[in-house]
Amino acid sequence: MQVYLPIAEVSVNAFLLLGLGGLVGVLSGMFGVGGGFLMTPLLFFIGIPPAVAVATEANQIVASSFSGVLAHFKRRTVDLRMGTVLLIGGLAGAALGVVVFNYLKSVGQVDLLVKLCYVIFLGVIGSLMFVESLNAIRKTNAGVVPKRKKHNWIHGLPFKMRFRTSGLYISVIPPLLVGVCVGILAAIMGVGGGFIMVPAMIYLLGMPTKVVVGTSLFQIIFVTAFTTLLHATTNFTVDIVLAVLLLVGGVIGAQFGAVIGAKLKAEQLRILLALMVIGVCAKLALDLLLMPGELYSLGAAGGH
Repeated sequence: MQVYLPIAEVSVNAFLLLGLGGLVGVLSGMFGVGGGFLMTPLLFFIGIPPAVAVATEANQIVASSFSGVLAHFKRRTVDLRMGTVLLIGGLAGAALGVVVFNYLKSVGQVDLLVKLCYVIFLGVIGSLMFVESLNAIRKTNAGVVPKRKKHNWIHGLPFKMRFRTSGLYISVIPPLLVGVCVGILAAIMGVGGGFIMVPAMIYLLGMPTKVVVGTSLFQIIFVTAFTTLLHATTNFTVDIVLAVLLLVGGVIGAQFGAVIGAKLKAEQLRILLALMVIGVCAKLALDLLLMPGELYSLGAAGGH
């Protein structure tokens, strides 16, 4: 069942898009990521122009994240205070990211930059998470009791706030900076930023893994909604037909993901996420390095 996407100017199978949305929704519920790090490259692979994929995927992330966060609210694993601090930084970062995206679009370099950003970020984050998760699993199997987290330089920063749900008393500066970085990534790469934020919340801020997932989704909802609004009003690259098909699949998948995630150990969740990140990175890197089947392509003036 082929559907024509008016903004992307391509025809794709509707059931394929529903399936992709469902798959990413499952990831959203399981890992606390918006799923954009996987969905946006998948949209590249099926022929959606990068500028349209980035702007539209931010819209789909809102729905799958909202569906996932509802399940976490029921289990009381959302730190609203931490989520609000991350959100303030995220909104500022998103506004800055859209400005950068508009500039790159005007000089014709946005497609290459988006793909390069994916290869670099996914490669680094995926590798670090994979190594750490393997070490954690080995220690668990060997019966080594994990040491309590020691105080580091973050605990010495000013403007401290108590986050009761996470059991933390730390400065608001690191969460704000994490939020800004995630907002910039959401605007330029069409991701919720969960694949950056989840490791940062666990390893940098020292939050419990079970609280991280729900809190990450809470922040992602508002940052990606804001990003979508900015892209729609400044770039006109949000394809509503594509967004609706991805939304339907994402909302259903997120509920299943939250149930699956509750049954897996934290180390297992992290290593699965790391493997997916590395896999997508490898595919994108190959596409950039290998010679394309068609060296030249023709497009209408002003087209995407």
